[in-house]
Amino acid sequence: MEIRRATTVTEVVAAGHLFDHPARPEWAERFLTTAGHHLLLAHEEDAVAGFVSGVETVHPDKGTEMFLYELAVDEPYRRRGIGRALVLRLAALAREQGCYGMWVAVDVGNDVALAAYRSAGGKDDGSCTVLTWEF
Repeated sequence: MEIRRATTVTEVVAAGHLFDHPARPEWAERFLTTAGHHLLLAHEEDAVAGFVSGVETVHPDKGTEMFLYELAVDEPYRRRGIGRALVLRLAALAREQGCYGMWVAVDVGNDVALAAYRSAGGKDDGSCTVLTWEF
């Protein structure tokens, strides 16, 4: 397995089977060209097996942290450590970028995601509830 940063819209669109919805080229271009946005692709032989995306968030009194936006591994490649490897690679990138930490929100009951995050060193400190707004 090889993990590489996505740098072209073509790569992102080719990984579209991993996203919740089809990748739109104009949004992929905006994501790739926005500073602090990261999309890492896991390649297994000639296939894109998984991805992780992260966004650096900066606050005046806290500095920069990495928000792990989304993680996905294609069904045939699951349970091989690809999700863990992607999370660890994003964490390493976050450290390289000077982030003081990384965080992720996980859907209630998503035991597969929780297992992947925990295997990569993530800890639930019990202090967070996520609220959402839809526009």
